[in-house]
Amino acid sequence: MLSLVCLGISTYCPSWIKTDPKRFPRALLRKAGGLLETADVVSIFHTEVRDADTRAFSELMRHVKKIDEAYSTVLMVQVENEIGLLGDSRDGSPIANKRFEEPVPAALIEHLSSNWNTLHTDLKFNLEAFKRLGKTSGSWEDVFGKSKKTDEIFMAYHYAIYVEKVAAAGKTEYPLPLYTNVWQNYVGSDAETDFPIIVGGGGDPGDYPSGGAVTNVLDVWKAFAPSLDFVAPDIYLNDYSSSCANYRHLDQPLCIPEQRRDEYGARRIWKAFGSYQAICTSPFGIDTLEPETSPFTRHYGLLSRVKDIVLQAQRTPKSMVGFFFDEISADGRDTSPPTVARFGDFEVVVNRCFVFGTAGPGAGLIIHQGGARFLLIGWGFQAEFKSLSPTSTFTGILSFVEKSLENETGKLVTERKLNGDETRSGKFCLMPNEDPDYVRTVPLLRKYSFSLETLSPKHSWE
Repeated sequence: MLSLVCLGISTYCPSWIKTDPKRFPRALLRKAGGLLETADVVSIFHTEVRDADTRAFSELMRHVKKIDEAYSTVLMVQVENEIGLLGDSRDGSPIANKRFEEPVPAALIEHLSSNWNTLHTDLKFNLEAFKRLGKTSGSWEDVFGKSKKTDEIFMAYHYAIYVEKVAAAGKTEYPLPLYTNVWQNYVGSDAETDFPIIVGGGGDPGDYPSGGAVTNVLDVWKAFAPSLDFVAPDIYLNDYSSSCANYRHLDQPLCIPEQRRDEYGARRIWKAFGSYQAICTSPFGIDTLEPETSPFTRHYGLLSRVKDIVLQAQRTPKSMVGFFFDEISADGRDTSPPTVARFGDFEVVVNRCFVFGTAGPGAGLIIHQGGARFLLIGWGFQAEFKSLSPTSTFTGILSFVEKSLENETGKLVTERKLNGDETRSGKFCLMPNEDPDYVRTVPLLRKYSFSLETLSPKHSWE
C-alpha cells in the first residue's frame, strides 16, 4: 500500500491564517495601472508564515512517526501542494519588492555559472540575459534582466529556501522521503494540443504557479531545497513522455503524484514504469471511480502480477521499454508513433497490433532478458525484431511462448506455444487486445477469432 501525505499552507490556507492577515500577510498581485490586488495565498517573505508552516510540518512528521513507524504504511510525504504564485509573475508586496532590489544571493549565481553544462535546457534558454550580461553581483534585474522569467527565478529561489526550511525540520523528526509536486505550464513546448487554450491558462509565469519547480527553474529547486528527495510532476495536459524525461533530470527518481484517471491516462503508466523507471503513478480522484469500471483495475491488475519482473528490469539499465497506443482519431489519423528501441545486438520496432478491422489502443512493456530472449507484457501491440550484426542476413522468431504467472510462486509458467497467424509466419510477435474489433470492416471473420478472443491480460509472452 502506498500512502501519500501532503501539507499545504502556501497554496491552501486554513481559515485561522486567512482571517489574520496582520500576522500572516498575503501576497500582492500587480495589476494594470499600478493597482495591487490581494492574493488568496500568503506571502512567503514573512518569517511568521514560514515558522508556522515549519512547526506544523514538524508536528505532522512526529505524529506520523508515532502512529506508523512500526507499520511503515506511509512511504513518503509531500511537502506543500503545487506551490507557486498565480495571477502574477512575482509577489508585489513591499517586502518582496525590497528583496527584489537586494543583491542576488552569491550562491545562486555561483551555482548557475559553475553548473551551466548540466542545467536543464529550458532554464538555459531563459538565462540568455544572464549569460549576456555576465554580472556576478547586483539586483535581480541587474543580473538576469527585466522580464517575467527573472520574476520566476526570483520566486523559485525563495520558494525553494522556504520549503527547505520546512522539509529539513520535518525530516529531523522522521526521515521519510520527501517531495513536492508541480503544476506544469500547460501551453509550453511539450503541451498537448487537444484541449481548449483557456484550460491551460497561458504560458507565462503567473498563468501557471510562478516559482513552482517547472523545468525553467527545476535546477534552482534541486540546489536550494536539498531536503527534498525529488521533485514530482503532475501530468494532465502535457506530453506524458516528455514530462517523464524532464523530471528524470539530474537522475532524480520519477514519481507522478497526480495524473489523468481515465483510460487515456492509464495507458501511459507503462511508459513511466518501462522507459523512465517510475516509482509511482497516482491517478487523481481514483477513489471516486467504481473498481468494476475503472481502467486502472485492468492496468494495475496486470502490473501488480508482474511487479517483481518489472522491478528487476528497472535495476538493469536499458533492459526495458514501455509504450502506449491511443485510439485512432475520428478522422482516421494514428497519433501514436511506433516505439523503436535497441537491446544489445537487436533493434525492436513496436507498433499497434494489426487486426482485420478497426485497430484499437494498446500498451505494455518489452523486457530484454539477455541474448535473443525477450519478455512481452501487455496488449494491443506487435513487435518486430532485427539483428544489428553486420553479418546477419535474416531475423525471425524462433520460439513464441505464451506464459502465465503462478499465484503462489510468481514464476512464469508455459501455457502454449504460438506460431502461424500469431507470429505472421515468424515475422512479428502479436499481442492482440482482449476483444479485437473484426466486425466493422470484415464481419464474416468473427467466427475465425477462436484463439485471439480468449487471450487475457494475465498472460505475458516471451
